[in-house]
Amino acid sequence: MGLDITVLIADRSWLMQVPPRERLPRLRDAWYADETGLWDHDALTGEDEGWAWPQGPDGSHFALYEFLHTLGSFKAHFWAGQRWESVRGHVGPLPRAELDALLRGLFWDGPDGEAQHTDTAFFSEDGYGVLLARSPESVRDLAATWERALPHLDRMRGPFAEHAAVPDGWVPDFDAFLDLLTQWGHVLTEAARRGWCVVGVSE
Repeated sequence: MGLDITVLIADRSWLMQVPPRERLPRLRDAWYADETGLWDHDALTGEDEGWAWPQGPDGSHFALYEFLHTLGSFKAHFWAGQRWESVRGHVGPLPRAELDALLRGLFWDGPDGEAQHTDTAFFSEDGYGVLLARSPESVRDLAATWERALPHLDRMRGPFAEHAAVPDGWVPDFDAFLDLLTQWGHVLTEAARRGWCVVGVSE
């Protein structure tokens, strides 16, 4: 079936009620709880531009973001990283530095393949199925990086078309690339506004 991804944002103070090694399991348990309504689409409330806000006793402490056009697959994010690999050498140093920092912090392994996507000081070691786990401080930095990168993105349209576009498949053109990044921008902006974490898990 391939790798999937579910992206959640979570309340820092609620997670800090337990030790670092228990924070991701606490979030996972809350997400899985029947009371959230997240497992019954007819019961979802407060959906807005990809957001699903859960119900239940822990519902005020986290939310789920559903990326459009990805069917929950991690493939779109992986291929966005691959497209960036193809185009990054053909854009200016400023947008390259900002996009490097942004994507390396989320889902890209970086030019050396060694990017770390989990803030272990806050979450302890990587848990089962964890694709990224960012502390509020890291989220704030990534959100600021997104804001700095945003004005430069459209200049990448030509280089992307020449060096990274493909006729079909995941993230085939610049609009799809920009759409996925913009959705990550929504996640980071909302989490930073609340002072919350961002977590991506695969089931």
